[in-house]
Amino acid sequence: MTKWVYSFGAGRNEGRAEMRDLLGGKGANLAEMAAIGLPVPPGFTITTEVCAYYYAHGRRYPEDLRPQVEAALRRVEEAVGARFGDPAKPLLVSVRSGARVSMPGMMDTVLNLGLNDATVEGLARNSGDARFAWDSYRRFIQMYGSVVLGVEHHRFEEIIENVKLDRGVTEDTALGAQDWHRVVAGYKEMVEEVTGRPFPQDPEAQLWGAIGAVFGSWMNQRAITYRRLHDIPEEWGTAVNVQAMVFGNMGEDCATGVCFTRDPSTGENVFYGEYLINAQGEDVVAGIRTPQPILKARAKPGERSMEEAMPEAFAELMRVRETLERHYRDMQDIEFTVQRGRLYMLQTRNGKRTAAASLKIAVDMAREGLIDEREAVSRVNPAALDQLLHPTLDPKAPRKLLAKGLPASPGAACGVVVFSADEAEARAQKGESVILVRVETSPEDIHGMHAAKGILTTRGGMTSHAAVVARGMGRPCVAGAGGITVDYNAQTMMSGGQVVQAGETITLDGSTGEVFIGAVPMIEPQLSGDFATLMEWADRVRRLRVRANAETPTDAETARRFGAEGIGLCRTEHMFFDPGRIGAVRQMIMAESEGGRRDALARLLPFQRQDFVELFRIMAGLPVTIRLLDPPLHEFLPHGEHEIEEVAAALGTDVARMRRRLAELSEANPMLGHRGCRLGITFPEIYEMQARAIFEAAAQIGKETHKAPLPEIMIPLVATRRELEITRAIVDKAAQEVFAEQGYHVAYSVGTMIELPRAALTADAIAEAADFFSFGTNDLTQTTFGLSRDDAGKFLPLYVEKGILPKDPFVSLDVDGVGALVRMASGKGRGVKPDLKLGICGEHGGDPASIRFCEEAGLDYVSCSPYRVPVARLAAAQAALSGGGVDRTA
Repeated sequence: MTKWVYSFGAGRNEGRAEMRDLLGGKGANLAEMAAIGLPVPPGFTITTEVCAYYYAHGRRYPEDLRPQVEAALRRVEEAVGARFGDPAKPLLVSVRSGARVSMPGMMDTVLNLGLNDATVEGLARNSGDARFAWDSYRRFIQMYGSVVLGVEHHRFEEIIENVKLDRGVTEDTALGAQDWHRVVAGYKEMVEEVTGRPFPQDPEAQLWGAIGAVFGSWMNQRAITYRRLHDIPEEWGTAVNVQAMVFGNMGEDCATGVCFTRDPSTGENVFYGEYLINAQGEDVVAGIRTPQPILKARAKPGERSMEEAMPEAFAELMRVRETLERHYRDMQDIEFTVQRGRLYMLQTRNGKRTAAASLKIAVDMAREGLIDEREAVSRVNPAALDQLLHPTLDPKAPRKLLAKGLPASPGAACGVVVFSADEAEARAQKGESVILVRVETSPEDIHGMHAAKGILTTRGGMTSHAAVVARGMGRPCVAGAGGITVDYNAQTMMSGGQVVQAGETITLDGSTGEVFIGAVPMIEPQLSGDFATLMEWADRVRRLRVRANAETPTDAETARRFGAEGIGLCRTEHMFFDPGRIGAVRQMIMAESEGGRRDALARLLPFQRQDFVELFRIMAGLPVTIRLLDPPLHEFLPHGEHEIEEVAAALGTDVARMRRRLAELSEANPMLGHRGCRLGITFPEIYEMQARAIFEAAAQIGKETHKAPLPEIMIPLVATRRELEITRAIVDKAAQEVFAEQGYHVAYSVGTMIELPRAALTADAIAEAADFFSFGTNDLTQTTFGLSRDDAGKFLPLYVEKGILPKDPFVSLDVDGVGALVRMASGKGRGVKPDLKLGICGEHGGDPASIRFCEEAGLDYVSCSPYRVPVARLAAAQAALSGGGVDRTA
């Protein structure tokens, strides 16, 4: 017979903490607390396996579940000396959910179950307090009616408010036994009117109704949404915990509270929590009454702390705090009740905390000896570090919400609204802080995006152009704020009747997607202290190297500050969007002869050389992977009459001829067109110029610093070995020429970006001409799925919601498809060259789940945006710890 029910408390503990997959977090921890001698009211847990059975069998229970529940209920009755449904001495129970991971507020709870018209009288006699009994009965009807019977909450509140209005009182606590008797009668009448049947009086029927409601709540919309946001599998299910009631609302010597063993906001090692005298648990969290602080030191004038009001129970709670932290070795979130002076523990779980608190608690506990350094590294969620790497809004500052979009790139920014990239750049050059507001961004906006403090778009998703570029630049970005209407002509944006004009100040919170009117004060990140300590511990255990995607001095310096070990992707096309260069680039592309192209390239060479000089100087001998020009051609073609006229004048030709040339170069699908190495093979002089610029810069820095740079030159969009051989020959030839001219030799390597399925499939052949592979997982995902990253945002959320895809594949690597190609290419490449260097440089390089895949696949490094370097360092360390990675100190 399958065991579906596990008892806890009163000397019978059939579960332990390590059984959380079966018992859920709440049930496992209740059993654990009882086992270590803490005061836990007895009860039992119905396992998560019942939940799985329930949904797999048309919402039916296993046949042998009911007798196991009845037997466990008898044991609770014996332990407390009361009987379920007995009018003389009734046992009341709570029915709570409990998934294996904490999902606060996502599922349903019923308290005081077992009350009916007869048992309420027995409760009144036994407690000596009729008011308490009828108050408990009305609470039960309200919770059961809402959770189990589906009666809208406001219907109950209307009845209470009418009674208080008749009595001329405003607080629930002012109502007496007769008042609650009247409320109960009103509740029962209303429930029958709404549901068509009387409120259930049979305690057994009540119990099974509540059990069904808890299992049913696993599939309510808020629980589904929470699971999707926190990557919790649906098949895990929830357990149901049935526990003898203890009462915090029996008088002034009773209380209920919620507390944390450390401050969940700051991580400070101080007890943190609130309580209410003469109250039940929902009173603390519902906001009906104002809770009081537990600690005297935190009490404000007029408040009475638990430390003062209940010193004995408080002292016992402090001992419990110490016991739980020492036992679980983590900060705990505790729920407790004091019944007539006696403390009872109702829950403990690892407490939710801010990123700052998570960091401090992990480091402090390692220093206190509760955990070791490796466990401290594993405790901090790498993705949460984003909160610490960017300015954040002061949580205490007032703010006025304008609209909300998607949290596309973390951090906060405040500035004046501008509606064009040119204006953003012009005003930024004058020292102003600007927020670039666009319906959607394009590559033409790159200079304005770089100049802006933050970016706001009304269209686009988490992987839109604006989002990807903003994350790469470390700019806060709110994308897809569809509630905002932008009028470029009027230079205004409007949301909910509020109009903001160009030049007015707004504030963006890229971590929440919120947009505020006016300036909101910010807090700057602190990257020393505990942060630096944890990063040092992480670096000791990680195997994967971490580089940054960077092509500007600012990005390179930021990357170094955050601990990058080189540049893994320098996208040279981003260097050409500068207003001082775009004209020459367009002339080069639009030229109809090699001579015309070389003239334009000669003007670009000094700019390009200086770009690399600056990057090599900042990187100080670390490797710098430079991707040669890889633009979809349309991004550089002139748009509009003015730009066409400018290019025609520069080339000394007429506008009509330029239009014909533009028509020749236009493409139906530019992302799969004349770009990457195809451009370099068609116009080899482009790659000649870039290679020359790289080697001249390397020689200059090598001579100046006596520390030779390590250029790694990457050929983009290779699909065949021959493409790489032709373009590599261009690079090698330029290298020999420059070294001869400069009298200085620099070690360099030439590799390719694997971003096409054919390249992965033929990686063994390509590897014969390559020194390294760098997986461009953005394009590899696009070409594997046949998806446009910028367009797929319209339907990918639906795909995730329907379970077609587990996650957006542009955010977290598709291990089964794209990952299989990466593994294949890695194996084929190293089969030819065992020491072939392997890395990834797509957006996935900063995603912890994707980094775990890279560790398992045996890659050498990941490259990510500068602001995600610490995230990647920590994620790489955790991947090594979970997979037996190499300890660098060993």
